[in-house]
Amino acid sequence: MFSIVACIGKNRELGKKGELVFHIKDDMKFFRETTTGHKIVMGRKTWESLPGKLPNRTNIVISSKDLEGPDEIIHDLDDFIESYKNSEEEIFVIGGGKIYAEFLPVTSKMYLTEVDAEDIAADTFFPDFDKNEFVQTIIKEGKENDLAFTISEYTKK
Repeated sequence: MFSIVACIGKNRELGKKGELVFHIKDDMKFFRETTTGHKIVMGRKTWESLPGKLPNRTNIVISSKDLEGPDEIIHDLDDFIESYKNSEEEIFVIGGGKIYAEFLPVTSKMYLTEVDAEDIAADTFFPDFDKNEFVQTIIKEGKENDLAFTISEYTKK
């Protein structure tokens, strides 16, 4: 089963200039605790934005190019999705915007940190989705550096 993990702003902002728009410690802690011990799937640009391989996870990168460092490189996204879409194993999709859009139709859950702020300089966005197709469970609400946020689990109906 595929689950998406993302931190987004009011306008679904994800990133700008290859970096995250929002840096919230509780979001980073949630991400680490939720994805540790699992497979994580990302696009090449997300991989290149990381300081290195994320520890205690199987790092899978979707790319047409060969890269050094990831545990696995996927050249055919459709084959990968077909291979794992009915798996009991929870596989986390961690970005970027285009990868989220590809996985959204086959995603069972989304873990979204929704920040009550916007960044007009953002250049990468989370795909639009119909919240009515999901059941929302609030995991945590908080405020950090004047940024109010809600971490929610969205489960497909």
